[in-house]
Amino acid sequence: MLSYLTVIVVTVRARIAEIRADERGYSTETVLVTALLVAAALAVIAIIVAAVTRKANEIGGTM
Repeated sequence: MLSYLTVIVVTVRARIAEIRADERGYSTETVLVTALLVAAALAVIAIIVAAVTRKANEIGGTM
């Protein structure tokens, strides 16, 4: 029984050490593409807001 617990403890410690050593994360390319998509989305939103504001001003000017 004690040997089973020892095996479990050693296995869990090895897995924790393996997880801590794994330093994978977002690559620079992924971060750059995400930033470009956010910038493009903000530009599209700005264009839409400008168009809606222009149309709203035209409606108010015809009265």
